[in-house]
Amino acid sequence: MKKSLLSAIIVVMALACVPMSRADIPMSYYASLDGKKGAELKTAIHKLVTTGVKMLSYGSGTDKTWWGFYVTDYKIVNSKRQVIDRYSNDVRYYGNRGSSVSGMNIEHSFPKSWWGGTTNNAYKDLFNLMPSEQKINSSKSNYGMGIVTNVTTDNGCTKVGTGAGGNKYWEPADKWKGDFARDYMYMATAYQDFTWTGEGLKSLTTGAYPTLQQWAYTLYLQWARKDQVDQLEIDRNDAVYGIQGNRNPYVDFPNLMEYVWGDSINTPLNITTTLKAGDTSVGPGPNPDTPKVIYNETFLGSNGGCTASGTPGVWKVDTKYGWMGSAFFNGVCTEADASIETPELDLAGYKNAELTFEHAANKFGDDAPKNYCSVEVRVDGGNPQTLDVSTWPAGSNWTFLSSGVVDLTPYCGHKVNIVFHYTSTTSVAGTWEIKNCKVTASGTLGVNDLLPDNDIEDADAPVEYYSIDGRRLNPDNLQGLVIKRQGRRVTKEIIR
Repeated sequence: MKKSLLSAIIVVMALACVPMSRADIPMSYYASLDGKKGAELKTAIHKLVTTGVKMLSYGSGTDKTWWGFYVTDYKIVNSKRQVIDRYSNDVRYYGNRGSSVSGMNIEHSFPKSWWGGTTNNAYKDLFNLMPSEQKINSSKSNYGMGIVTNVTTDNGCTKVGTGAGGNKYWEPADKWKGDFARDYMYMATAYQDFTWTGEGLKSLTTGAYPTLQQWAYTLYLQWARKDQVDQLEIDRNDAVYGIQGNRNPYVDFPNLMEYVWGDSINTPLNITTTLKAGDTSVGPGPNPDTPKVIYNETFLGSNGGCTASGTPGVWKVDTKYGWMGSAFFNGVCTEADASIETPELDLAGYKNAELTFEHAANKFGDDAPKNYCSVEVRVDGGNPQTLDVSTWPAGSNWTFLSSGVVDLTPYCGHKVNIVFHYTSTTSVAGTWEIKNCKVTASGTLGVNDLLPDNDIEDADAPVEYYSIDGRRLNPDNLQGLVIKRQGRRVTKEIIR
């Protein structure tokens, strides 16, 4: 980098006195970006952030937009869950998760009309959607974001009016300018294959690069440099990632924009050394032995993103007791086999991991619950494997017990799902209750930790390729940063 390196150092020095935790960035997720620049880099980001995403449905209700906002746009004030409204200074609070908030709309930064009205992923993407006070939402209409010189509406947070060339724009408050700039960069990258129309053509140009009009990316770069990534933005990025399975790379790497539109478009990106969100010094990062929370759900009235399978009706969520599994239907014990399964949890890059939860069991008679119930782990989508749970309830009361620490370390370097498996017979159909499920991980895996042992002499050994998080790769389908091994010789290569 040139000027970006200097600006990064200045930013780091400026942030040194600001307490902020570093983003928990899954570096393996970004391996395909390494070594790229300019248009090629933008297209690589496009492929990355649009592959394998899982969008919520639009609107209110379970697994819909307002259900997402409940965890992506909130802060706790006086023990209440306040809505974060980036368009207004009004104060409102959430009710039940999934319920819309009175006086507020679901606001699109990139309006639906910009791509012709199709209800597609861009219409549902939480990086494009935020809660907004209704009146300012109506005033900003489908205008693009820019500098407003002739104000017609100003609610103290958002301005609406005309700007350069007499075009209509909306302008966010200074404290939100960087946030919205990085969101616009994400949208112009994620949906660079769209054909833009109408009002959108004032900010965008159809085509994979640069997609943002020159005046637009020049302005947004300025805003993003001045209003740097803060903890609120880091937390939102992590929360959306937990729902959709994709991230905003312009948040994780504040200088990434320079490699796409800015002063480093002719410099290959080094994903390992470039500035990361939350970096506050040029020294060592956070202690890798400090446990990171990978998954933490109470299950009290919420399914925690789990999916149920097997015999219908066995598993239900209760507001007091969490997930409840029972096949005692209409006073009769029923033979059943059913499971609940957590979302996929990424243990790539960690050395140690553990699971804890609380559970209670009753109505199992003289049989131990563990004869009918088990806790399992599914590794990289394979068949479930039984885990060793040290503490089980007696099966004859409703007292919750801690499971004790369940070791997940053997599965580090992989993606896993935790499975709670319930079975019953026509004579025994107890009730198993589960709550407060938590998975934590710590330590950093190096290449030697990740790769299996190989004592074959280099000249005789086959060439093997692995991802940066240690997964074996098909040599016919390689792209981005990979680990190459032949015998005991290990190197890193960039495959284009």
